[in-house]
This record gives sequence, structure tokens and C-alpha cells, in this order.
Amino acid sequence: MSGAALYIKKDLKITDVQLEVLMGILNFYSLIGSFAAGRTSDWIGRRFTVVVAAAFFFSGALLMGLAGDYATLMLGRLVAGVGVGYGLMIAPVYTAEVSPASARGFLTSFSEVFINIGILLGYVSNYAFARLPLHLGWRVMLGIGAAPSVLLALMVFGMPESPRWLVMKGRLADARAVLERIAETPEEAAERLADIKAAAGIPDDVDGDVVAVSKRRSGEEKQVWKELILSPTPTVRRILLATLGLQFFQQASGVDSVVLYSPRVFQSAGITDDDQLLATTCAVGVTKTVIVLLAAILLDRVGRRPLMLASSGGMAVSLVGLATGLTVVGRHPDAKVPWAVGLCVTSTLAFVSFFSIGLGPMTAVYTSEIFPLRVRALGYAVGVACNRVTSGVVSMTFLSLSSAITIGGSFFLYAGIVTLSWVFFFTCLPETRGRTLEEMGELFGTTTTDAGTEAEDAARHETDSCSSRLLG
Repeated sequence: MSGAALYIKKDLKITDVQLEVLMGILNFYSLIGSFAAGRTSDWIGRRFTVVVAAAFFFSGALLMGLAGDYATLMLGRLVAGVGVGYGLMIAPVYTAEVSPASARGFLTSFSEVFINIGILLGYVSNYAFARLPLHLGWRVMLGIGAAPSVLLALMVFGMPESPRWLVMKGRLADARAVLERIAETPEEAAERLADIKAAAGIPDDVDGDVVAVSKRRSGEEKQVWKELILSPTPTVRRILLATLGLQFFQQASGVDSVVLYSPRVFQSAGITDDDQLLATTCAVGVTKTVIVLLAAILLDRVGRRPLMLASSGGMAVSLVGLATGLTVVGRHPDAKVPWAVGLCVTSTLAFVSFFSIGLGPMTAVYTSEIFPLRVRALGYAVGVACNRVTSGVVSMTFLSLSSAITIGGSFFLYAGIVTLSWVFFFTCLPETRGRTLEEMGELFGTTTTDAGTEAEDAARHETDSCSSRLLG
């Protein structure tokens, strides 16, 4: 959409307000998909939920590519947005549930890796199709997105189902078969199955009683909302706080303003030629993709916290640099200020680099691994909802905000928010590297309801301490 927006505005003769609504509304549409995906994935399984996501992606891209007016384009964004909600929720959850603890960070970060590859391919297609006639170019840029979704739907049939979902449904024999395929040894498979059964509340001596276990589980599923939102334990409350804070700060950092509006940002920096704008935007995509690949390698070696803190600190400094350069250029509209233009480009590349080394991939990795099994799908959906609402607000207000406080002032504001995020990450996010999904409760407090008041009080003290340090 970043490159296509330049031509959509010219072709359909829409205003800046209509454009920013078109750009940002997808995030609110994705709320439908994220909550539906939580329910769908618990109902039909993680694997086939990916097929549902692919169907929405395909239909949305096709509608946008064939759109003849603004209303049809908005309809295409609605369908694509539902697909985005499905995809953002199911990909990390599925990956986390089939991955061993030693490589979970690396494998779960693949969702962010391929999001960045998709963004890069979008930038490249913008550059490639920009020379087509005005009425055709942007439609091809958007419609070509239907092709990868077909491949995705077909590849799903070669994937195993999540063993944790199978256990949750009482299909123990199927879960054992999957674990034996993805574990290195039969002993490891048996150990992981025992851990999953314990986390799911299934006695160790229950083996293969599919009907009885499934009935019991279906009755308990009605309590998931209560356990997560209405009356969570101190442990779950702390996990939810960590999730919402992480998801909020990822998008409140202004990353969508950089990704979606990078041509507009570079225009403000003094780069006015369309080819130069799209080429510079491609450089942003290449940088994000290369750095996120590095992050995937470092996640299980360095750990989550060090990368998160380095990421947010570097982003804050980069945003100050970008805001300074844009402010200088804005105050000299009739003169070229080469050093300020260079500072804007360098700061933008530095910002996306720091984002991609930590906060970008870490949000999906961390959120997908800290929730207990019973509330994992819904918990991740709630996190995605927070992420999409924040992203929608940021992307739908950027042009208006820039008009009100200048584009440089907008990025100074984002820099302040990112500085607050560093404090939150330092205060409230424990290290999860090397832990199995079933061990996460130890980091946030016990997840059992009968472990005694001492453990509950300790977990509650940690939650209250975290909150007070943030507010104080």
C-alpha cells in the first residue's frame, strides 16, 4: 500500500483523510480476524485455521486489484484485514506449539521474517509496476498479493497439527505421533507429551481415552474468557499485562508511520522524484529483511531481554535523529540541506534496523510462548487486538498529526513513547530463553489454583510492584 497509495490518490482523486483511513482501517478490520482466529483455531485446529487465513488473503487482494472505486477498495481492505487478523494470530501460536524450546525463538520469529520479506516484495513490486498506466499500476501492485496465498493454502497439507491442540482435544495418540515426528528421540517425545498433558490438566495415566477427555475439555473451554479476562489469577494477570504492554509499544513506536508512509516521509525530507522515492523505500525493505534474519539467529543465543532493550534504546535515538532532520528540512522549504536529508535517510534505516533486531520479531515470539495452554489462543488474540487497534490509531492519524504538530514533531512524540517502552521492558518482562512452554508459569508465578496463598501473594506482589514502578 505504501507505493500504491501515491497512485491511488492521483487516480481516484481522494483526499488525505480518505487516504489515511484507507491505509489504517485494515488494522481495525483485523480485530475481527484475530478474535475469530482464536475461536477457529480451538475449534478446527491450528493447521486448518491457516487455510482460512489464506482464503481471506486471496479474496482481499483480488478485490483490491479489481477495484473500480474507493468503496470497492475499502471492501477489499475489509476482507484482507480479516485475513491479517487470522494470520497474525495463528502463525506464531502454531509455530511455538510445534517447536522445541531450544529453537522456539528462532522458528517463531519466522513469522516476522516473512512479513518483512513480504513488505520488501511489496516495495519491489511498487517499483516494478510504477511504469504501468496510472489506472493499471496500483491495481497490479495490490492484486498480485493473491498469488502467495494460494501457495500457502496448498503447503498447509504437508504440515503436522499442533500436538498441544491435539492434547487439548484429548487426541493423545495423534499428539504422540506428531511429537515422534518432530522430536529428536522417542524419549524426548514422551517427555514433551507428559509435560503437555500435565499443563492441560490430564492425568498421566489417561492414554488414548479420546471421547472422555474431549468431553471434559469442551466443558472447560467455556471458562477460558473467565480465566483470562474476568477473574484471572495474579499469574495470568501479569502475563496479560506483559502481553498488552509489548503489543501496544510495538505499534505506538510509530513503525507503521515509517513503513506505510515512507514515501511521504522521504518527500518531506526533500526527495521528490518518484523513482528515487520508491528506490529509497526499497532500501528500507531490504534493511528490515536483512536485520530481522539476524534477529532470528540471535534470539535463542542472546536472549529476549537484551535484544528488546537494545532495540528500544536504538529506536529512540534513531527517532530523535529523524525528527531533527525533518524539522531542519521543514524550516528551509526553499533550500536544499544535504546533511539533513542524509540524516533523515540514515535515521530511518537505523530505526527499522533496531526495530527488526528486537521489538519487531520479539512481540510474536514472546506473546506466543508465555500464556498457559488453555488460554494461549485467546490470549494471543487479545494481544493482537491491542496491537491492531494501536496500529490503526497510529496509521490513521499520522497525516493529521503531522499537519497539527509538523512531521518532525510527530517523530519526536514517537521517540518519547519508545523511551517509555524501554522502562516497561526493563521492569516487567522476564527472560524466557530456553524454557519450555509448560515452564513459563515459573517466571510469572504458579499457574495452578491450589498452590497455596504464599505463591499467590508473591505473584500478586510482583504484579503490583510492576504496575507501581510503571505508574510511579
